[in-house]
Amino acid sequence: MLSPAGYLAGLDALVAVYGLAMRPPPQQLPGRRSIMERHAGNPAFRAVTVTAAGAGGGTADRGDDHAAGRADGGPAGRADGGPAGIPDGGGAAGPVIAFAYGFRGAGGQWWHDVVRSGITAAAGERTAAAWLADCFEIAEVHVRPEFQGQGIGRSMLLSLTAGCPHRTAVLSTLDAESPARRLYAAMGFRDLLRSFSFPGNGPLYAVMGAALPLRYKEPDVPRPSR
Repeated sequence: MLSPAGYLAGLDALVAVYGLAMRPPPQQLPGRRSIMERHAGNPAFRAVTVTAAGAGGGTADRGDDHAAGRADGGPAGRADGGPAGIPDGGGAAGPVIAFAYGFRGAGGQWWHDVVRSGITAAAGERTAAAWLADCFEIAEVHVRPEFQGQGIGRSMLLSLTAGCPHRTAVLSTLDAESPARRLYAAMGFRDLLRSFSFPGNGPLYAVMGAALPLRYKEPDVPRPSR
């Protein structure tokens, strides 16, 4: 698991992956970098990265693309988060092509407080507490576009939450049919909020939660009719 110090040392490489995966307006990237830097100080922070050298030869799985927005097993990628996973442009491990991170959600964190208010309004304080009182917040999951569909997102999610002591995992993603949504559903996540608007008049999100540990279930593939 990547330490906060190792994560911060490679932050520029991770922001570059974020930019390629999400394609935000360039002027937004400095603000995203500041948010990602601040997250490293949150409790129980953990991160994993995947390098190009470790991503070759993976099995294709079109359900494992990057998480759209704030969050997106198998041999598809190196997700051990070792220090060699964050070179600044090459080296034996190759450049970083994917990353994921999260931390313990707690009162006083912007996303946690906004989501808790939303779930409380929609389903009551008891439901909000059941999901958020002891949760691991998956903040970002991103894979460079040319490496998507190789099982890397799934591998990172399993590595990131392996041995996690929290009871639940929570995240948010764009409220649209997407590979990210299908991946999260296959990992056991269920919708807690739909069409949820965060402050700032941005797009609508789905807030999702799952019991830990995560377990991947291969999605059902419709068989062609004869």
